[in-house]
Amino acid sequence: MMVVLLLGKDSHAWCSAVLLTGIDSYSVPARGYFGKESWPGRSSVMRILLTVDDSENSHRAVSYVGSLLRQTPDVSLTLFHVLKPMPRKLMEHGGSENPVIEGRLGAQLRDDQDTWYRAERESECRVLTKAQATLEKAGFDTSRVALKFGHEEDVARNILEEAAAGKYETIVMGRHGSSGIKHIFGGGVTDQVLRDAQDFAIWVV
Repeated sequence: MMVVLLLGKDSHAWCSAVLLTGIDSYSVPARGYFGKESWPGRSSVMRILLTVDDSENSHRAVSYVGSLLRQTPDVSLTLFHVLKPMPRKLMEHGGSENPVIEGRLGAQLRDDQDTWYRAERESECRVLTKAQATLEKAGFDTSRVALKFGHEEDVARNILEEAAAGKYETIVMGRHGSSGIKHIFGGGVTDQVLRDAQDFAIWVV
């Protein structure tokens, strides 16, 4: 079952932590951890996945949600930003029949991929920290906010996989984006999530 509703600090430390990791996706709370070590299973805390990008519509959606829920207890938000897909040239190397050369090519490819991910996380970190600041300005307690990257060529699938893995009850998305890039708030992604989501409440802001 899916329910669809149509609704009208520590940032630098978090970015530093992201850049020091070698993993593709990293998540830490802004302050504290909602009083729990983890979120096993469904709990009394309502867990919301708030998808964000760098569009003005995303900013408005974050501000709206922050204002709407700032006095609502037992709500936690995860700001989720999907990085752009890795360039095709970094997906594989040409290969070699020589095992030694093949090993070197593979190692170089992994280094190039790590370098690309690091640069992307550094460049896109501001999207999440800006959204966090918007929530704080709206009066939402940022000790209940987590920041997380995803990366997948299929953005909608990445959002749904994250929602399922993180056991979120609600996904918040925008109607349409204001930028020329069809990203999270570009309409197409929202439509795909609405079509494919199961067992989630979807807030379309």
